[in-house]
Amino acid sequence: MARKRKAQVSEPTAAGAPVAGRGGGVGSAISEPVAFGTAELVPDRDRPQAWTVLLDGAPQSHVDLGDPSRLIFEYQRRLGRVADLAAAPGRPLNALHLGGGGLTLPRYIAATRPRSRQQVAEIDTMLTELVRRELPLERTWQIRVRGGDAREVLTRTPEGWADLVIADVFSGARVPAHCATVEFAEAAARALAPGGRYAANIADGGRLPFARRQVATLRAVFPEVAVVADPAVLRGKRFGNLILLAAAAPLPLPELGRAMAGDPVLGRIVQGADLEDFQAGALPARDAEAEASPEPPSAVFRS
Repeated sequence: MARKRKAQVSEPTAAGAPVAGRGGGVGSAISEPVAFGTAELVPDRDRPQAWTVLLDGAPQSHVDLGDPSRLIFEYQRRLGRVADLAAAPGRPLNALHLGGGGLTLPRYIAATRPRSRQQVAEIDTMLTELVRRELPLERTWQIRVRGGDAREVLTRTPEGWADLVIADVFSGARVPAHCATVEFAEAAARALAPGGRYAANIADGGRLPFARRQVATLRAVFPEVAVVADPAVLRGKRFGNLILLAAAAPLPLPELGRAMAGDPVLGRIVQGADLEDFQAGALPARDAEAEASPEPPSAVFRS
């Protein structure tokens, strides 16, 4: 399974630009081959300890060592809002991250919810080694990174362990088929504790056939489902990220809407009858006939 290349529009700092580095001195971009491509750590001109992680030239993560609670990519900010509402403020979580990259969201949860226990599935162990070496985790954080396929790690997770499961899995530039099925959703539901929530980052465009089918897939497993995305993406005006939310109990959607109100990019929540209309008769995807998400236009990735 190839390593992920996120369909996230971003404008990273130019490679090699002199900025304050990890230790507060002047640093420049780091480039290194990893298992599924070439990874780059590009320093942020405006933040002394912030770095963008790129894979084969595509922005993959943004990490701010000086402030792990700072989320730059819009889809990660929305996932951060979901994590904020997963329990009472500050209460530790058991969180399972399917897809690791720069470990941005595990860092966020560790910083905002001390004593949280987190498991991360990341298939590219060379990328993990690079990130942990150059962008180290705090020693007190309880974050364990497992090298392996996301679905394999998910199926090995103890039943009822996770308060929050976040799926951010891409193969090349696409969500792999085996991580976008009813069986995958059932494994996620099994891993969740009572009251736990599932969130997935996917990418689609045009008439959104993959996103509509993913809604049908989650609704075949979870009684509560919603979608969060930029209105332009929902209208098919551009290719972009959509966040899918699912749970056995009602989701805190009014609270999520208020939390996102001040974000730089508007996020619309689709739920209830509007979600039924969004699904537009799409059928759930099972392992036997599942397909990966569509390849994004090349213009989505710019540097």
